[in-house]
Amino acid sequence: MSTQYSLMIHGGAGALQHIQAEGNEEEFAQSISGILEQGRQKLKQGASALDVVEHCVSLLEDDPLYNAGRGSVLNEYGEVEMDAAIMNGQDLAAGAITGIKNIKNPISLARLVLNKSEHVMLVGHGAMEFAELWGVECLPDDYFVIESRVKQFQEAKKAGKMVLDHEDIEQEPQRKFGTVGATAFDLEGNLAAATSTGGIVNKRWGRVGDSPIIGAGVFADNDTCAVSATGYGEQFMRTVLAKTISDYIFFQSLDASQSAQAGMEYLVSKVKGLGGVIVVDAQGRCGAGHSTSGMIYGWIEHGGESHFQLT
Repeated sequence: MSTQYSLMIHGGAGALQHIQAEGNEEEFAQSISGILEQGRQKLKQGASALDVVEHCVSLLEDDPLYNAGRGSVLNEYGEVEMDAAIMNGQDLAAGAITGIKNIKNPISLARLVLNKSEHVMLVGHGAMEFAELWGVECLPDDYFVIESRVKQFQEAKKAGKMVLDHEDIEQEPQRKFGTVGATAFDLEGNLAAATSTGGIVNKRWGRVGDSPIIGAGVFADNDTCAVSATGYGEQFMRTVLAKTISDYIFFQSLDASQSAQAGMEYLVSKVKGLGGVIVVDAQGRCGAGHSTSGMIYGWIEHGGESHFQLT
């Protein structure tokens, strides 16, 4: 058994100058630091990496600062429609859900898909039937729909655009790619990763991004690393980016920081992709990379001090 543990969480990537200019940086710092400390207590007590990433992402989903769970952006019908995925590096077991509504914590429904079904991904109406079968907590629309998201949705409809979370419609390219995620390394040496999102503002036609796609927005393998991504989902899907980062470690023996950097270089060179990743490798080392000008994330490496970054 290892005597050390590591944990990373993120709250999106993009152009974050408006957050700093509006004085909201401290709110994000307090949120990220508080969630890291809750994760630390669980890891110290021997909780599994899988339990900890689910717990941390559920806390991010409960916080309206982020585009996941409560605070999710609205689709073309003015509704909250969410996606999430979780993966266990010990046996590559995974669970994912897409296009679900009114579920308080989508990441916990994804965990149930992993634990209680023979499938990896459930979609829409079927996923909601599965949630009802297992008594998953549902809440009314007004829990999810917050004032700032309604305003953002109305501006997007007026402009006739699908836009990204916190994108300033009138002043391009003010962008924040909303998604939340966590990666962890536990005392048993196991890795896990989880990602959750509300998608993009005014999204149409049943659009699904990378967050619930195993290998694109989330991946975990005890032999390599755990990865959670945030960014322009279609670009992460086309490059299978989370698995690509794992492959950099498997084939080239890179560490977490090196593989995150290599992944970003691949994303940019192939599709001019925008976004970021957090990575914890099989030795518990932490790394992050982003092709956007900024990213919100925090980490605890080998049980040390917690760190917060908003660039």
